[in-house]
Amino acid sequence: MAFALHINMERCTGCNNCVVACPVDALELYTLDPVTDEKIYKVKNGKATVLDFNAELCAGCGVCVKACPYDVIQLTGRWETGSKPLVEEEA
Repeated sequence: MAFALHINMERCTGCNNCVVACPVDALELYTLDPVTDEKIYKVKNGKATVLDFNAELCAGCGVCVKACPYDVIQLTGRWETGSKPLVEEEA
């Protein structure tokens, strides 16, 4: 089953922690060059503008959620229908 990732890009700082932490390379953080519309793989004006998510690669492990220091990522998937969540909650 594919998972869905919801990112609040209004609050995202472009720190790249989620991209680096993802064990299956399901995330890509970049900004678009306004002239060429090509991807630029570094933060522009202090912030990245696009975080691409490949749902087919996502394993639902929740590593990206835990890696985000700003709590802007939510992972949704099969556990919403009643099975156990894949992201462990810390007590």
